Amino acid sequence: MIDFRGFPVSEIVADYRTALVSRGLDDREINLQKQSRVFFQISGAGHEALLLALAHSLRPGYDWFFPYYRDRSLVLALGVTPTEVLLQAVGSSDDPSSGGRQMPCHWGHRAKHIVTQSSPTGSQCIPAVGCAEATRYAQGRSLPDVEVRGDEITYVSLGEGACMEGEFWESLNTACRLHLPVLYVVADNGYAISVRTEDQSPAPISEMVRGFRGLAVTKIDGRDYFQSRKLGARAVAQVRAGEGPGLIHAKVTRPYSHSAADTQAKYRSPEELADEAEHDPILLLEDALVSGGVLTKEDCQRIRTEAFEIVAAAAKEALAAPRPDPSTVLDNVVALPTIPDPGPAPTDGEVVAFGEAIRRTLHEAMEADERIRVFGEDVADAPEVVLAEVEGKGGVFGTTHGLQRRFGVGRCYNTPLAEANIVGRAVGQAVRGLHPCPEIQFFDYIWPAMTQIKSEAATIRWRSNGSWTCPIVMRVPIGGYLTGGSIWHSQCGESIFAHVPGLVIAFPSRARDAAGMLRAAFRCDDPVLFLEHKHLLRQPYARDPFPPATWVVPVGRADVRRAGERITVVTYGATVQKCLEAATRVDGDATAVEVVDLRWIVPWDHDLVGESVRRTGRALVVHEDVRTAGFGGEIAAWIAEECFDALDAPVGRIGALDCHVAYEPSLEQAILPQVDTIAAELRRLLDY
Repeated sequence: MIDFRGFPVSEIVADYRTALVSRGLDDREINLQKQSRVFFQISGAGHEALLLALAHSLRPGYDWFFPYYRDRSLVLALGVTPTEVLLQAVGSSDDPSSGGRQMPCHWGHRAKHIVTQSSPTGSQCIPAVGCAEATRYAQGRSLPDVEVRGDEITYVSLGEGACMEGEFWESLNTACRLHLPVLYVVADNGYAISVRTEDQSPAPISEMVRGFRGLAVTKIDGRDYFQSRKLGARAVAQVRAGEGPGLIHAKVTRPYSHSAADTQAKYRSPEELADEAEHDPILLLEDALVSGGVLTKEDCQRIRTEAFEIVAAAAKEALAAPRPDPSTVLDNVVALPTIPDPGPAPTDGEVVAFGEAIRRTLHEAMEADERIRVFGEDVADAPEVVLAEVEGKGGVFGTTHGLQRRFGVGRCYNTPLAEANIVGRAVGQAVRGLHPCPEIQFFDYIWPAMTQIKSEAATIRWRSNGSWTCPIVMRVPIGGYLTGGSIWHSQCGESIFAHVPGLVIAFPSRARDAAGMLRAAFRCDDPVLFLEHKHLLRQPYARDPFPPATWVVPVGRADVRRAGERITVVTYGATVQKCLEAATRVDGDATAVEVVDLRWIVPWDHDLVGESVRRTGRALVVHEDVRTAGFGGEIAAWIAEECFDALDAPVGRIGALDCHVAYEPSLEQAILPQVDTIAAELRRLLDY
């Protein structure tokens, strides 16, 4: 017999064997966890038939994959070996997905285009859409380090429970609006841990998404291997042919508990579990092969034995594999670019405002690198149909004005009013080798993007042990001193992001630094949070001669804005000018007060600060963010620890009051640090 039910027998039997290997890996991990040789377990049991069937239409190393933790049989079908699966489970340094840094079933394989997986449910959907955007953008262009093929697709999978996440819906919105080659696979096993599907949504997901124009929806009984192959191949072919995104809603089983930390017998009846067992996709496939005369019972037992031996050999190899060296834990958090000291800032050239320096630098960077794309809310100039008739907007602060007109809507474009969507799409483009520059319109509204920033972008290099990087520059207007900005347009909060390993944070205070630091940001292969203080955008004192393209501020390099001998003020952002004014008020033209502008928050210049404080013997840290848990506390603690012997007074610290910024001007003035407050603290410390 060559074919059976329309498919080659050799392929069906091979899939049957792989399904048994996948289930055997689940069982082996469960046993090894009981022996404390595996430390967590989550199974792909019940999903085997669906995923092995789909794999015949997918192309490893060609298509792009954003799988979720139940996709064990898919990654096996894509070529990940049983040993590699167990290397992750035992936490070996040889694990190709993370080198022992991620829990089991958090897939990643560079050569096979399996993008490093995170744990938050549904958050992978927006980066998957960004990946498909990169496919669309890169076609027809010759871009360095960007791999693209004409009919590649992006696969992204999730459970039905994860479909309740907002990021899933945000991703669908963009995938359908842009007609992107994305295939969503929703494996519906009836539960999100212990919460039933009917307790989560008013209708099945295949019905809820019907309003998305251009989305091809396919319902499959994922327990049925043959139906999954037939309908799955059709769904993949539609996406590959350029017909737009597709969504497969597949019914599957979950014969094992959600994870080893869960006991499903606590919330599922014996009758329900018995029904699950009757519909086990491996048994259904086996019964079909035996009843159809493809295999005998003896053949099935022989294949089961082969699968068991494959898993046993893989377990033996994985258990003998080396474990990670604890001294390497800080490897691949970030990899900063090497940038030589640019020397003194130029004093000639056209003097420009802070905001204009940013605008010019964006033009300069985009001219030099076609991988850079700028997008966000209101960043484009105008709809293409009226662009020739209007001035153009270019962002609420004008910093992106002219980018669309110069580089086209493919490189500067507006996005939905959805911050997670903006950053997540940038993540997906970045893992493909583009260098996106998303803008969050106001720092006060950055929080919906927190999962994409903290759990996706910032962890990619570390969680993949350096196999994947995420070069994005997130531009974010920040800060107060606006008069009328109130809570929603005046906040700082950089300390929250400084607490996230993997992020680089820039916070310039003047035009020349804004240009030099933005240039450095585009040289980074890791995510950069580039904070642009709104109050400084047009202030006369922040104006500078625009520096030439060769003038680049090294990442982590501070600047002495005023030399002094008796006290060091460490500050950044809008409070730099206030500290300079306070120093003049206290010190006149003398040399008591030294003002250090950090410029970079992460990493910050320990060497320059340390040298200054050891020389002056006193320190005051000033920032605009609230005092409690503000970043100044980190600087002050470091000075107290590392410069204690040189200190002649306690380290001073000034920040905003521990409340939100108010609307009425006198209230705002009382809340944020002012020159009078800084000057008073300088006098106190100098007299100590």
